[in-house]
Amino acid sequence: MSSSSSSAEAAPPWLELPREITAAILHKLGAIELLTTAQHACTVWQSVCRDPSMWRSIDMRNTGDLWEIPYNLDKMCRHAVDRSQGQLIDINIEYFGTDELLHYISQRCSQLRRLQLVFSYGITGGGLVKAVKEFPLLEELHLYYTSIDSHSIEAIGRSCPHLKSFTSNNRWYRQEYLACDTEALAIAENMPHLRHLQLFGNKMTNEGLQAILDSCPHLESLDLRQCFNVHLGGMINKHCMQRIRDLRRPHDSTSDYPFDAEIYDHETSDDDYITGFSDMDIVSDYDDYLEFSGASDCSGEYLDYHDDW
Repeated sequence: MSSSSSSAEAAPPWLELPREITAAILHKLGAIELLTTAQHACTVWQSVCRDPSMWRSIDMRNTGDLWEIPYNLDKMCRHAVDRSQGQLIDINIEYFGTDELLHYISQRCSQLRRLQLVFSYGITGGGLVKAVKEFPLLEELHLYYTSIDSHSIEAIGRSCPHLKSFTSNNRWYRQEYLACDTEALAIAENMPHLRHLQLFGNKMTNEGLQAILDSCPHLESLDLRQCFNVHLGGMINKHCMQRIRDLRRPHDSTSDYPFDAEIYDHETSDDDYITGFSDMDIVSDYDDYLEFSGASDCSGEYLDYHDDW
């Protein structure tokens, strides 16, 4: 056999990498890329992608343009959860979350430590409260433009005694100057072990802020950007400076904020304009998409989904 033939038949160097290095590289891809592309590249990658440890962290990040994604993201997420075989500790769901999906996760992943929901209009406060009751080890809960009220916050605080990081971010509308401390008070009364708190666009006042400072002695970072009812001056400013290592003030720059931080006029702004799709879009039948088809492969049997697309 000629040397040129031997070179042609030699395996690519990246196939000879140690399995743990290959896994680390592939893990930098999100769940969507792993399921739709990476696992079909070769038998080595296929084997790595079947390992439950690859699914301890599931990132379902997407552009939000659901009509341009030819997959059933809900079904894909459930399949990724099944692949974790109960080892899931961290999940990020953007734009397509529902109460039903959260319930599915809660029945299979009691070890969850971190949950992030972004623009998940299909998730209600009640659905979220019911789900987190099954996550007693939850340490981080990050909600971006996801519906939640003070009663839900109270219930979450009672169900998650280990919660250390909490985010509940909203938008600030230019003509909505109503002050409301109910959410801040619910946090103060039910989340005493917080170390990190982000309340972007909250309507709380200095009273709510003071309650949080008084009741959360371990707080290290606090993001109050666009909390324009809070006025940091005098003693409360002194308390913040003494207590908080990383303080973001109401008028601080939002240049590093990963989502839409524009302040809208209440009369002309709505979620259809901001997100690019309406509530009707969200509840529309997914049959219009190319379906990500297939049942759980927890038994270890590999399923090739290309035949179903």
